[in-house]
Amino acid sequence: MMRNRILIPALLTGIFCCFTFFQQDGLSASMQRGKTVYRSTCISCHMPEGQGLEGRFPPLVQTGRLSDKKRLINIIFNGLKGPITIKGTEYNEEMMPLTLSDQDAADVLNYIRNSWGNKAPAISINDVKKLKKLQQ
Repeated sequence: MMRNRILIPALLTGIFCCFTFFQQDGLSASMQRGKTVYRSTCISCHMPEGQGLEGRFPPLVQTGRLSDKKRLINIIFNGLKGPITIKGTEYNEEMMPLTLSDQDAADVLNYIRNSWGNKAPAISINDVKKLKKLQQ
């Protein structure tokens, strides 16, 4: 009986630690892939460090606007038109829809949402598929 009191909590702690490690490892791998997508798709407008071009292309650095997964997935696949204001600056350049796979979309969003001082939970390929369906 005493042995079970020690063994069960130790086992649960081990499972939790492994889950956390693999979840972080998954985010790291996704971010690495996302960095490649960013460099080939986003960098020309949003710049190498996500700083954007004032008055033309909005920054991605600590804007406070990267938490809404549904909105971000919508922007990736449907583009963005009309003015938006970020950190007191108005931007009105049109962003065309991107032609990305669901995996590439999840990866680039994970990269953007966890780089340059941003911190957000991982977006999975299933999140992208589910939220894309809701928008159709």
